[in-house]
Amino acid sequence: MRFLLPKSRILFQTATRPFVPAFTNASKFSHRQQQQQQLRSLSESTRQTIEGVLSTTPVVLFMKGTPEFPQCGFSRASIQILGLQRVDPKKFAAVNVLENNEIREGIKEYSNWPTIPQLYVNKEFIGGCDILVSMHQSGELDDFLEKEKVIVPPENSDANVERPSC
Repeated sequence: MRFLLPKSRILFQTATRPFVPAFTNASKFSHRQQQQQQLRSLSESTRQTIEGVLSTTPVVLFMKGTPEFPQCGFSRASIQILGLQRVDPKKFAAVNVLENNEIREGIKEYSNWPTIPQLYVNKEFIGGCDILVSMHQSGELDDFLEKEKVIVPPENSDANVERPSC
């Protein structure tokens, strides 16, 4: 339950010292400090490797296993969703993080996202499996991938024209 303080009380507290809720530990790092510390522990060579992979194709999935043989259910679900969304195989690359522990841990720091798989489209971090599922169910992923021009183009515009039956 959240209790609101009168405005005068809040102004008094912020004017004299920062307000720290009773349930937090003031000695802990702020979110920004934690993020900066995590980025400092990512080696430059790992950062360059990740950025190099992200430059190779518009759609990159860091996953456990391969698209043909996923090694976890979340990676399998992510691959299935990308297939249902008709992501162009020519514009797609998958990185098996199980082959390189530096990449496996580095990608978590790079994105500041704790889980794998992770999807990137045009070098932009989209999210993990839960985000993909949610976007797929709402139709947002289809719109996004179409806007980014990473889905398989229709083979022939005449294919959508209804033909009269004889």
